[in-house]
Amino acid sequence: MFQRIKQDIEVIFQRDPAANGVLEVLLCYPGLHAIVAYRLFHWLWLKKFRLLARFLSNLTRFLTGIEIHPAARIGLRFFIDHGMGVVIGETTQIGDDVTLYHGVTLGGTSWNAGKRHPTLENGVVVGAGAKILGPITIGSNARVGSNAVVVSDVPADTTVVGVPGRLVMPKFKPAPANDTFSSYGQNGVMVDPVAKAVTCLLEQVRHLDDRVKQLEHLEHDESTQGKTRELP
Repeated sequence: MFQRIKQDIEVIFQRDPAANGVLEVLLCYPGLHAIVAYRLFHWLWLKKFRLLARFLSNLTRFLTGIEIHPAARIGLRFFIDHGMGVVIGETTQIGDDVTLYHGVTLGGTSWNAGKRHPTLENGVVVGAGAKILGPITIGSNARVGSNAVVVSDVPADTTVVGVPGRLVMPKFKPAPANDTFSSYGQNGVMVDPVAKAVTCLLEQVRHLDDRVKQLEHLEHDESTQGKTRELP
């Protein structure tokens, strides 16, 4: 457990340029406080001290603004940036090297027992305010844009945005070696497919409007010359 906590501390320096020293990280990072507490409470949960684990978890939520159910499964080098308002449900499974920003909810959509929360595979980044709901899977290295609401599986190496979440960047190109982290789940210029479709429709309407004007002009010219014919 202590080795995992050490890695959780080290990863902050890799992903947050505002981190200036170990003491600052230990004292001023609620995301770290929440994950260190979770490691302990999860151990208590596995040892069947479940009421104690839930009670201590609730205290941690009060102190950090981050709610992590002690039964959730979280991998190595997990990073919560800022953290306020993060909720991680009971049956959530999170792989290694995952990053969450503030306001993220990994929630359930059912009152039935069993798997009802998401699974985030290795390397996933979830932007601020995003909601990932239900027993769905977010594939390895996927990116979820800020304020997206995701209710279906997301393939690996892709980016989703919007409500509901829509795929906008399939198979994104890896970032350069000196910039391997993509903050807030954004990769370059992301095109909204719905906005693109609306733009295409507006362009088609403009084209049809121009065509109608041409036909009206042709009809007017022929009528002034005493000619009559049916328009195509």
